[in-house]
Amino acid sequence: MTESRSPWPALWALVVGFFMILIDTTIVAVANPSIQQGLDTTTTGVIWVTSAYLLTYAVPLLVTGRLGDMFGPKRIYLIGLTIFTLASLWCGFADTLPGSGIGNLIAARAVQGLGAALMTPQTMAVITRTFAPNKRGTAMALWGATAGVATLIGPLLGGLLVDGPGWEWIFFVNVPIGVIAFVLAWRLVPNLETHVHKMDWLGIVLSSVGMFLLVFGLQEGTDNDWNGWVWASIIGGLVVIALFIWWQRINKNEPLLPLKLFKDRNFSLANATISTVGFAITSMFIPMVYFYQVVRGLSPTQTALMTVPTALMTLLLARLAGKLTDTVHPRYLVVPGMLVTAFSLWLTAVMFTPTMSIGLLLIPPTILGIGSAFMWGPISSTATRNLPMNAAGAGSGVYNTTRQVGAVLGSAAIATLLANRIAANLPAAAGSADGGEAGLGALPDALKDGFSTAMGQTLYLPAVVLVLGAVLAYFFVKPAHMREGGGVAPQIDSARTGEVAGASSPVKQGA
Repeated sequence: MTESRSPWPALWALVVGFFMILIDTTIVAVANPSIQQGLDTTTTGVIWVTSAYLLTYAVPLLVTGRLGDMFGPKRIYLIGLTIFTLASLWCGFADTLPGSGIGNLIAARAVQGLGAALMTPQTMAVITRTFAPNKRGTAMALWGATAGVATLIGPLLGGLLVDGPGWEWIFFVNVPIGVIAFVLAWRLVPNLETHVHKMDWLGIVLSSVGMFLLVFGLQEGTDNDWNGWVWASIIGGLVVIALFIWWQRINKNEPLLPLKLFKDRNFSLANATISTVGFAITSMFIPMVYFYQVVRGLSPTQTALMTVPTALMTLLLARLAGKLTDTVHPRYLVVPGMLVTAFSLWLTAVMFTPTMSIGLLLIPPTILGIGSAFMWGPISSTATRNLPMNAAGAGSGVYNTTRQVGAVLGSAAIATLLANRIAANLPAAAGSADGGEAGLGALPDALKDGFSTAMGQTLYLPAVVLVLGAVLAYFFVKPAHMREGGGVAPQIDSARTGEVAGASSPVKQGA
C-alpha cells in the first residue's frame, strides 16, 4: 500500500467508525424507555444495557491500545470494527433468540463494547503518529466535532427508528455503516510501523477484575439495599485496583499502564479531566430522556429534537476551537468550556417543571453545545501532544480508559441517585422506582411535579463533577511548542513510514 503524504484521508476513514460508536451510544440513550417496555424489564435492567457496553469498553482499553502499538493500529481497528458490526446484528435479534430478551441484549452489548475498545485507541494513535504537535489541535477538533455530529444524528435517527420500525433498528443501522467504515479504513489507513512490547498478563487480570467488581457493586447497590455483598464487591474492587497500580509501579519488565507517561503534567491532568467529562456526559442523558418522555409526553423523535441545539453549536464552534487549541493556552479554553457546560446542566435542573415552555427548554441545550465545543478537542490535544511514538497506542489507551471509567462510574452513580431521588420525591410510588408507573409510561398529573424535581436534582451530580474537572484543567501548563524556545515541532515524514519524524524522544514535563 502506498502511504499518503497527507494524514487527513486516514483520519477521515477512522472517524467513520468512531462516529458509529458514538451514534450507538446516543441512540440507545433515547431508546431506553422503549427497550424497557419492549423487553418488559426494570429500569436497572435497561441501564445495564448501557453499563455492560461501557464496562467492556473501558476495561480492555489499556490492552487494546498496546495491541495497536504491537500489531499496527489499522489491523486492530479492522478487527474491532468487524466485532462491533456483528454484535450489532446480535443486538437487533436479541428478542427473537432463545432465552431472556434483556439478557441477550446485555450480552450482545458487552461484545459490542469489546469491539469499540479495539477501535477507539487506534484513532487517537493515528493522530499522534501522523500529525505534528502544532497541528494536532485541528485534528482533535475533527475528533470533537465527530462527537457533536453523533449527538445530532444519533438521537434523531434513534427517535425516527424507535417511532417507526422499532428499537431493534437502532442496532441494525450499524451494519451498513460498519461495512462502509471497513472499506474506507482498508483502503486509506496506512500500515504504520509496529513496536515490540511484552504483555503484562498479571496487570490485565488485576485491572479487569478490579473494574468489574467496583462497577458491578455500584450498579447493583440500590436494588440490593446496599447489603454486605454489595459493599464487599465495591471494597474488593478498590483493593484490586490498588494492587494493580502497585504492580505497575514495581514491574521491571513492561507494565500494562506506563506510569512514566504521567510524568508529563498535562497528560496526567488531561486524563483526570476527561474522566469527569465522561462521567457527566454519560450520566446527564438518562434523567433528561425520562423527563421529556414521562413528564412532558414527548415521543422519542421529539425528545431527540431537544438535543439539536447542542449538536449545532458544537459543530459551528468546532473549527474555531481547533484553531485556538493550536495557539492558545489550553486552560483558557477548557476551564470556561467546562464551567459553561456545568451551568447549562444547573439551568436545565432549575427549568425541569411540568409547565415550562418547550421553547425555553431549548436554551440550556444551546449553552451546553457552546461549552462542549471547548472540552473534547482541547482536552484530547493537551493529553497527546507529548506522547512518544512508540507509546502512542498505550497513551491513547490510557486516555480512553480514564474517559470510559468516568462514563461507567457516571452510569452507575446516576442509576443509584435516580432511584434515591424518585423515592424521596415520590414516596408513595417508591416501590415503582425500578421501572413501574412512577418511572415509565403514563404518569398521573399529581406525580409530575415530584418526578420533575427528582430528575432535576439528579442533574446536579454531573454539574458538580464538571466543576471539579474545571478545577483540574486550571492547572494545565502551556504546551512546549507554544513556549518561547520550545523548539520546532517535528514534521511529517510520510515518504518513509507516515509517522512523525524524530518522534522517539521521551515524554517531557511541561514547564
